[in-house]
Amino acid sequence: MAVSVHVLYPIGDDTSFDFDYYATKHMDIVRSSMGPHFDTVVLTKGLAGGPDTPPAYHAIATIVCKDQAALDAMLAAAVPAMADIPNFTNVQPQLLIGEVIA
Repeated sequence: MAVSVHVLYPIGDDTSFDFDYYATKHMDIVRSSMGPHFDTVVLTKGLAGGPDTPPAYHAIATIVCKDQAALDAMLAAAVPAMADIPNFTNVQPQLLIGEVIA
């Protein structure tokens, strides 16, 4: 069964986020260190939380792995990507790991 990891970067008072760095340099690190273990990755830049509502998140990355073993291997390889986070944001990311059901 496929599993996913959602990496959420919440917006808060005095948070910053460099989208250009995130989409290029950080994702290069993610793909080189973790890429052999995942099937797809989707990056979403927060634009709104609904009509006339600001977004709650700067960005969300959704990474899908073919199974739990691939997810475990990907997370074990995440050290370079985790170390790079302060280069593009001062936000502590939140994670949601789940079973892909559709």
